[in-house]
Amino acid sequence: MFYVAVICARLRARRLAGAVVTAVSVAGIVSACGSSLPAALWPSANGDLSNRRADAATILDAETIPQLRVRWRFRLRAHGSSFGAVTANPIISGNTVYIQDTTSSVYALNLETGALRWKHALAAPNDGPNGVTVSGSRVFGATDTTVFALDAATGQPLWSRRLVNRFEQFIGVAPVVDRGRVYVSTQGFPPGGRGALYALSASTGRVVWRFATVANPWPHPAAGGGGTWYPVGVDASGNVYAGISNPGPWGGSKAFPNGAWFGGSTLYTDSLVVLAGATGQLLWYDQVTPHDVRDYDFEASPILATLDGKQLVFGAGKAGRVVAWNRDTHARVWSRAVGTHLHDLGPLPTDNTTVCPGLLGGVETPMALAGGRLFVPVVELCAHESAITSKSAFLRPPSQGTGAVDALDAETGKTLWQRHLGSPPFGCATVARDAVIVPTYDGTLVALAVADGRRLWRTRLPAGDNSCPAVGRDLLIVAAGAPYPGIAHPQAEVVAFAIDR
Repeated sequence: MFYVAVICARLRARRLAGAVVTAVSVAGIVSACGSSLPAALWPSANGDLSNRRADAATILDAETIPQLRVRWRFRLRAHGSSFGAVTANPIISGNTVYIQDTTSSVYALNLETGALRWKHALAAPNDGPNGVTVSGSRVFGATDTTVFALDAATGQPLWSRRLVNRFEQFIGVAPVVDRGRVYVSTQGFPPGGRGALYALSASTGRVVWRFATVANPWPHPAAGGGGTWYPVGVDASGNVYAGISNPGPWGGSKAFPNGAWFGGSTLYTDSLVVLAGATGQLLWYDQVTPHDVRDYDFEASPILATLDGKQLVFGAGKAGRVVAWNRDTHARVWSRAVGTHLHDLGPLPTDNTTVCPGLLGGVETPMALAGGRLFVPVVELCAHESAITSKSAFLRPPSQGTGAVDALDAETGKTLWQRHLGSPPFGCATVARDAVIVPTYDGTLVALAVADGRRLWRTRLPAGDNSCPAVGRDLLIVAAGAPYPGIAHPQAEVVAFAIDR
């Protein structure tokens, strides 16, 4: 018992001072330390309101992660669409894991065993990235049309609010909750769609405000776009930061080449938008890709941080560009291109040409921030495009792509290291202390050292992956359910990895 007490004390000191505890020590005392272990907490899709996707309290790190083993698996019976059975980020709150599948059904699982506590069954197809968030005693989520609240202990419905209408055709984003408000977004698609950001009352579902992410009517009824599909960020003052998706149809036709359907800069598509949380008033914005003819959503969740006394926000998207702004002055601090770039600026030529990033390339999923470094998952997948090409011709199978993780200095944008990945990272970067974890489309889950990108650990999931991990205490939890063609008999599962006890 003296040995256990000493190591538990080290764990407590580690949380305070960042000291290193060996994997052997941790594996032997995890269950004995009781309340000295950090709480398991990943209550929203990106971990917290700043969207940093980093857990400094976990006992997982570069030394302990190589000891990870499967603790439990939970089979998902949903078949889903071409995106798979699950695209949502698992949520950890107290002793429960919550997950939403692509039929919009919500599951509550025992954190230690993976046993089902309850299921709220729905039949509303949602390719996502959807998902839930937990705030207080409630779970908040959405179907393809409707936002809802459930009792976290029982799964019983508390309220629902339909948002989709003729001009706002889809909800595909995990909610964020702050100050009694639920932030969510609709998306707009051609023809006529105009996505909007919403704040709803967390207690009743009443609409508090609505912000149209397409400022003016479309010049042609075939156009559409706007909204967001990754969670917003919220700063200490309650201001809301959102990355907005693209206008469409991308490409063009002989009659309407190079996006002539939507014309102009089409604010606020492909922009960082900052709103007052209480009222929805526009505070400031910056459009990263004016008149976007390549489907370059600026969709990744904005990351909020204070570095060297400066209030910063970081954004990225499918154009393969990471941008940092000063939140006080609204000026760009730096901009960095990541991945391969070819014919990615200005109008498209009439003849087909290779464009990089392509339709499914660039930064497809949220980044992570820790220790003054941004970790950027980059998809390498080009496409053949032209000014008069229909959108169907832009598509290439995602399995043909590769990827990388780029580590950038958050203050300067300088590339510190890059690690090549053999398959596209359609799951987010996630940091556990001094390790960054990235899943890829072929079902590979890899952990890299934040200092230099060296590989620490690698395993294979039972299906392809296009969802993001959660970290808490001694657990790494990820959902796999994408139909990767190289996996003969994929099994859609939520998998919990933990230090072998």
